[in-house]
Amino acid sequence: MTSSSTDLAGRVALVTGGGRGIGRATSLALAGRGAAVAVNWARDEQSALNTVREIRDLGGNAVATRARVDNIDDTEAMVEQAGTELGPISILVHNGGIASRGHLVADTGVDEVERLLRVHAIGPHQLTRFVLPAMRQCPRGDIVMISSVATHLMEAGGAPYSMGKAALEALAYTLAKEEADNGIHVNIVAPGLVASEMGDRMIAARSNGTATRAVELDPQSPFGHVCRPDEIADVVTFLVSPPAGYLTGQRIVVDGGANPHRQ
Repeated sequence: MTSSSTDLAGRVALVTGGGRGIGRATSLALAGRGAAVAVNWARDEQSALNTVREIRDLGGNAVATRARVDNIDDTEAMVEQAGTELGPISILVHNGGIASRGHLVADTGVDEVERLLRVHAIGPHQLTRFVLPAMRQCPRGDIVMISSVATHLMEAGGAPYSMGKAALEALAYTLAKEEADNGIHVNIVAPGLVASEMGDRMIAARSNGTATRAVELDPQSPFGHVCRPDEIADVVTFLVSPPAGYLTGQRIVVDGGANPHRQ
């Protein structure tokens, strides 16, 4: 790779939702530091293949792996594929996710709640379970959960999403205690608004037509811009790198200081 640092060389990363937005940026950043990357996709195969091609064009090693994160059979097969093609996974980034529909609790049926919990909590729980046996045998293991400031803001109309991400954080804090003796670090990255496809959808839904893309809010955002996917990827890469060797059980908020309710 063209990066001057190869401190992740010899390690294998699995990034869920790795073909677009934060996932794509994270896949590229990890590969840029020398890791081989399994780029997971569920609906957009072409974006995953494009990310894999970009990594390979820069001299890295990557494969595209299809799996719905809420399908247990899919995720088990994905871990097996990644292990066969790249080697044991020692970095797992839980990034794949979906947004809730913005309804009040009084107007939200159980199917919507279950849909969000399957993607953000149950799926990551089971995927982690499949990854742990091999990760425990690696010199170092890292699990990073991509959460959201939503778990502290708890905004109206977002209960299923906030519940799902809060459960994901509970999983991370528990794992950090359970797996420390096995050399596995577990941390949380909680972005605010990010200039990505999901961020654009969020802005379009909330602005009543006054804005359609997150970048339109750059002038009124901290440091003069809405957070970019690369800025989240940089934090993830730090957390799995040698300088973060004594960090686990931490929640890093990446929102430019925009939200007052923080850990």
